[in-house]
Amino acid sequence: MTRDELAKAIKDAAYLEGDFVLSSGKRSKYYLDKWRFETRPELLREIARALAELLPSPPPDRVAGVELGGVPLATALALETGIPMLVVRREAKGYGTAKGIEGVFKPGERVVLVEDVLTTAGQAIGAAQRLTEAGLEVIRVIYVIDREEGADTNIREAGFEPAMLYRKADLGIA
Repeated sequence: MTRDELAKAIKDAAYLEGDFVLSSGKRSKYYLDKWRFETRPELLREIARALAELLPSPPPDRVAGVELGGVPLATALALETGIPMLVVRREAKGYGTAKGIEGVFKPGERVVLVEDVLTTAGQAIGAAQRLTEAGLEVIRVIYVIDREEGADTNIREAGFEPAMLYRKADLGIA
């Protein structure tokens, strides 16, 4: 699938019009429903292949997905590349191991954080900061779609490097 074909497939699957409240708290007349592309194996596979192209060289020691939407993407990317993955919880669970980051890692390892659709990137930045606090080096935050409402700037200002597959304009969204 070409880059343009993938953009069209993602938009066809995920683009909805209406009145929506985003996780950032902002209202929007459109919504990109990540579950409509993350739950379709044929799209998820193509997205993982495209995300693999955004990985730095040398590749990271781990990829990490933010609970919940980033987990299928990180899993698909791990399967595509063979790079082990981590799951970053929104908050540590209160039972069992009570971890905020699931998976095996060593302090000092290089990690790429994987996300889905970003508006302001608040959740992604919080997850990147939690990884950093755990002693990991977040070398890039990669994501599928940038709604062009400040995510890339906010990621840079937080001290991380952003890389997205598509901006909303690439999907033909004005």
